[in-house]
Amino acid sequence: MRLIGRRLALYALTFWVAITVNFLLPHLMPGNPIQTMIGKLTGTVTPAEIRSIRLAFGGSLNQSLLSQYFTYIGQLAHGNLGFSFTNSKNVSSILVQYVPWTLCLIGAATVISFFIGTVSGALLGWTRGSRLDSLIPTATFFQATPYFFLASVMLLFFASKLGWFPPQDGYNIYALNLHPGWTWEFVLSALRYGQLPLISIVLSSVAGWMLGMRNMMITMVAEDFVLMSIAMGLPKRKVIWAAARNAVLPSIANLSLAIGLVVSGALLVELVFNYPGVGDLLLNAISSEDYPLIQGIFLIITLAVLAANLLADVVYLILDPRTRTEVAL
Repeated sequence: MRLIGRRLALYALTFWVAITVNFLLPHLMPGNPIQTMIGKLTGTVTPAEIRSIRLAFGGSLNQSLLSQYFTYIGQLAHGNLGFSFTNSKNVSSILVQYVPWTLCLIGAATVISFFIGTVSGALLGWTRGSRLDSLIPTATFFQATPYFFLASVMLLFFASKLGWFPPQDGYNIYALNLHPGWTWEFVLSALRYGQLPLISIVLSSVAGWMLGMRNMMITMVAEDFVLMSIAMGLPKRKVIWAAARNAVLPSIANLSLAIGLVVSGALLVELVFNYPGVGDLLLNAISSEDYPLIQGIFLIITLAVLAANLLADVVYLILDPRTRTEVAL
């Protein structure tokens, strides 16, 4: 438990630093972004909305930076991420509509690519030198291809030319009486429209898991406990499982780093497919200089990456008994 406690303290510190940087960025920009936004909106918004914009950055313009910072922290503690003047809504209500789309896409793509890469890498490492090694150049080619380029090619060929997949959007927006919700019609439509974006992300990220697992599996096959298990005549599946369980530990550790890369690539994929996730929302927020919305998006992305890191640490603790022994000491 001490190890988990130290990890939680580290992630809490990291999250505090992310909040602080997120607060300071607009204030460190040249000029006064708050007054610039208010000047653009004069005559189009109410005084209450102007007051909300000021509060979104931590208080009024007359407050000190430290006072604005504590006001900003207090708002976050109450779930208030500010007011988006371009959407005339609270940032929290906007993110509730868009974040689930991105989380589902990224989560499914990460789990699928990790599973496929880990299983195939373990088999490639066990049967090294066989014909299965021909999969490595193909997977490496897709990994070297940028996310947005691969997504654009797949959109042009499989969606526009062959018509195998829907070309854009997250669900069939033209269907009558089909609205976001937990209905079979909407879920099936969302799964159908999310297939091509998910495939493009999986193809771009599976090679890293495959190569890492293969190299570690080759190392584990030469270990004494694997050779002894083979000499004792244990079933092959048990030997492979024992070797793979130890070989997968570095991949679990790297999973937290890969989450951040997948998030950045998924945002570009969302733009290509016009997917209703955070990517399109972030582009619109940057174009309109909607600083409260930009801050809210970056904060949510940071929180998602930290949560993935914490989950990877817990899984590592479960799979590696040596970490639990170290805690006991």
